[in-house]
Amino acid sequence: MRLWLLILGVFAAILCVEKLAYAQNGAWCAYYDFKGGATNCGFATFQQCLATVSGIGGSCGPNPQSQPSRGPYLSTKLPRRYRY
Repeated sequence: MRLWLLILGVFAAILCVEKLAYAQNGAWCAYYDFKGGATNCGFATFQQCLATVSGIGGSCGPNPQSQPSRGPYLSTKLPRRYRY
């Protein structure tokens, strides 16, 4: 009985292990005019960035480290379709 509980506990622990969380940078950066030129690259849209810097000073620009999403295909060619 104890062996089954141990096996069940180990199995449940393996299933409950979650993947590590990775930091996500947004597509837009806010470049602030104060604090030695601080930046914040956590904005998904240009409008979010503008709303943050409005009133406190700064500017927005594209994130130089942002990678565009690839989409469903790795190449720009469409998959070949065969006629039967």
